[in-house]
Amino acid sequence: MPETLYLIDGHAQIFRAYFAIRGGMRSAVTGEPTHAVYGFTGMLLKLLTQFTPHYVAVAMDVHGPTFRDDMFPKYKGTRESTPDDLTAQVPRIWELVKDFGLPSIGLQGLEADDVIATIVERILTNPSYDDVHIRIVSRDKDLEQLLCDRVSMFDIHTDTTIDQEMLLANKGIRPDQVIDYLTLIGDSVDNIPGVNGIGPKTASQLIQQFGSLDGILANLDQIPGKKREYIAGAVDHIPMSKALVTLKRDGDFPFVLEDARVGTLDSDRLIALMQQLGFNKYQEEILKLTGDVRGGLFAEEPQPISKPTAAKPVEIECADTYPVECITTVSALMTLGNALKSGEIFAVKTMTTGEGRSLRLVGLGIANQQKQAYYVPILSAAPHNHLSLGEVLEVLGPILEDETLPKCGHHLKADARVLLLEGVRLRGITFDSYLASSLADPAQPATSLQHLALSRLNRTVTPPDAFVGPGAGAASWEALSHERTATYAGEQAKVAWRLCKSLADDLETLGMGDLMRSCEAPLVSVLAEMEINGIRCVGSELDRQGIELTERAASLRQEVQDVAGCVFHVDSPGQLSMVLFGRLGLQSGKKTKTGHSTDINELERLAALEDPNDPKTSVPRLLIEYRQLTKLIGTYIGNLQASINADTGRIHTTFHQIYTATGRLASQGPNLQNIPVRSEVGRQIRKAFVAPEGHTLICADYSQIELRILAHLSDDVQLLSAFEHNLDIHTAVAAQVFDVPLEAVTREQRSQAKTINFGIIYGVTAFGLARRIGGLDVSAASALISEYKAKFSGIDRFLQQCVQEATETGYVRTLLGRRRNIPEATSTNGKTRSLGERLAINSVVQGSAADLIKLAMVNVQRRIDREDLPLRLLLQIHDELVLETPEEDAPAMAAIVCDEMSRAMSLKVPLECSAGYGYDWFSAK
Repeated sequence: MPETLYLIDGHAQIFRAYFAIRGGMRSAVTGEPTHAVYGFTGMLLKLLTQFTPHYVAVAMDVHGPTFRDDMFPKYKGTRESTPDDLTAQVPRIWELVKDFGLPSIGLQGLEADDVIATIVERILTNPSYDDVHIRIVSRDKDLEQLLCDRVSMFDIHTDTTIDQEMLLANKGIRPDQVIDYLTLIGDSVDNIPGVNGIGPKTASQLIQQFGSLDGILANLDQIPGKKREYIAGAVDHIPMSKALVTLKRDGDFPFVLEDARVGTLDSDRLIALMQQLGFNKYQEEILKLTGDVRGGLFAEEPQPISKPTAAKPVEIECADTYPVECITTVSALMTLGNALKSGEIFAVKTMTTGEGRSLRLVGLGIANQQKQAYYVPILSAAPHNHLSLGEVLEVLGPILEDETLPKCGHHLKADARVLLLEGVRLRGITFDSYLASSLADPAQPATSLQHLALSRLNRTVTPPDAFVGPGAGAASWEALSHERTATYAGEQAKVAWRLCKSLADDLETLGMGDLMRSCEAPLVSVLAEMEINGIRCVGSELDRQGIELTERAASLRQEVQDVAGCVFHVDSPGQLSMVLFGRLGLQSGKKTKTGHSTDINELERLAALEDPNDPKTSVPRLLIEYRQLTKLIGTYIGNLQASINADTGRIHTTFHQIYTATGRLASQGPNLQNIPVRSEVGRQIRKAFVAPEGHTLICADYSQIELRILAHLSDDVQLLSAFEHNLDIHTAVAAQVFDVPLEAVTREQRSQAKTINFGIIYGVTAFGLARRIGGLDVSAASALISEYKAKFSGIDRFLQQCVQEATETGYVRTLLGRRRNIPEATSTNGKTRSLGERLAINSVVQGSAADLIKLAMVNVQRRIDREDLPLRLLLQIHDELVLETPEEDAPAMAAIVCDEMSRAMSLKVPLECSAGYGYDWFSAK
């Protein structure tokens, strides 16, 4: 029977609960506001008791700007600021969800809707989850673009379900038309401009008539009167509006379906929390929930749980201020400077004004003792009462830049960016509680200082609105007295210092202390500098490519229609299905609830059957190319163009350290790690990324890094020997597997060996290998894998060790000790357990490769600092670094980069790095 995953739109449910219950509910124990928490608790209990879900996960917004703010600074600009008493309740809701045993997922830079879209995409595209259906607990119209035969939306408060049939009945559109529909009508709540004069009814009529927004724009001459004028007048902003309403389906964050399986809740903690919040009504309902799903949470005969005795409520340390000393004289500053030179770790918190590259430093919060903090003001309402920026940085600048003096803080990348704009390179970072909390508990992304203070220290933290007022923002700090700002900055620094002390012990226990000290913490300032540096991007080159791609896409669209012998909307799955399987009579395959599938897998299957003597069979191949081009145009060309900073002429992406399950960096706003590399037309985009005049780009990358790490970890004699003798690794493997001399290996044999080499890292199955190698059936693929494992017995032994570790401990570790939990490895479900085994193998190898490139980045930057090299790190793309240097220095700098990369780790095989350089990224690569 199909299983159901309920994805809760946490942001929407919190707001709905908050506004549904008015009257100022507060806990009699702690005095905190509770009505949003109360409503959210009721929603969860209804879901768990009435709908018996198999899986539940909560998608949450994470505080901070999103990629949409980068695209359109006025995004949500008309919204009122979040009420203070609602903001204060969010950490409690995170705590509540965790105690219910449910994963809560959020990623800075994404909205909850994007998190939901990404999870939906992963479930729908993973064959292991073919029997999983999804119900999105929300009524947000943006989520309607995700509806399909396995995905519906559910309003838990009215018990109303919206599926694709209901969408068509209510709005006259299909899920694949929702984005175009939303683009036309806009969104006044989110301040997304639509087409003036085009409302929901007209938008629906136009889409029904022309099939899509592209169809509307291509047939403007057929649209009468004012409607045509309205649409023509909006052409310039339509691409941006469309990008804003399109949900991101490739968010880079860990999600394991089995983690969302409804199981045993922490009843003791939940009852204690209910008592603390004063929710007496819910305590009996919680006591009825016990055990695991079906013989679990909803067992027919639940085992009784004894009601806890009146437990003493958890004592919450209130947000009273720590003693904060304002440093306003040179002598006091010198005294502080001498204290910081003692070698004891100290926390740093910057206070700022402005935004983006216009940020200015308002002051510095510093803490280096248990209950003492300092604030050094720089800008305030009374500047004559304290020191200037120059005076402060003359003393503290060298201390902040001293690699030997250890620093800590919370989300220090933001602080490092601000200091860098003032000319100070923050060095010596040894701990960051923002990163540490995610390393220690990857399933819990709520890493705000406020949340961690409450969950780790039992302490509330005063929100900034209490000082600058609701919605005033960071720009208001300089308007306050420095004494007022000191209260906030000092508390932030002290709480960060205490959190670092608390979390450091956890990381040591988990074996990740050195990972933090040697890799993740020092990488913080490296990434801050890369984000400030950015990479130069030429908009005119993007325009040129956009025109070429658009013309080619139009040509392909026409060619498809000519071969089909009819005019139809190529972008419409319904019309395309009728043409492919009806008019052309191609062999149908996978079916959906609404007809035959036309997804990429089906098109690739049909393209493999192309007959050169039968023109109609060429249509799937043409459609694949057409879709690739339209994706390049929509996803890359326009997005990159919109991301070029007007002041610098550069794209300044944001790098995230922790959010991928394997530890790889994630790039966002825009995602430069997704620039296509497999197709020639995709690689051409790199021509738009260039060096400034008189400079050149260096591209340095590792050679077959994951296979070298596999050789080191597996200690396989054959693989080690191939690398030690500098053989072509795929040819060497082919010679062993096919039992032929090196010189006799055919191109086909080498290709098959290459496929299995990389596939083995991902735990490839015989079925998966057969799909990757044309003409190979499952039986032959199974034989090939068996032969590989026989010839490379060390690799097979290592793979089994990975699976064993995951099974026995619940996690696997990389070379630097990074952990990834693999609960799937012990699942009773065969498909899930098989997935866990593949994840165990992949996580160790790919995670170790991620550790390596991060260490290499730290070492390269240290070499730059130490020798004052004319070299700037710009990008990291998996195992590749992109740097910038003067033209005349390129050969020497490339050699230095390769030297540092090749010495980043000591492995049993040599680390090989190659570097090229050129005016643009394409030629340098």
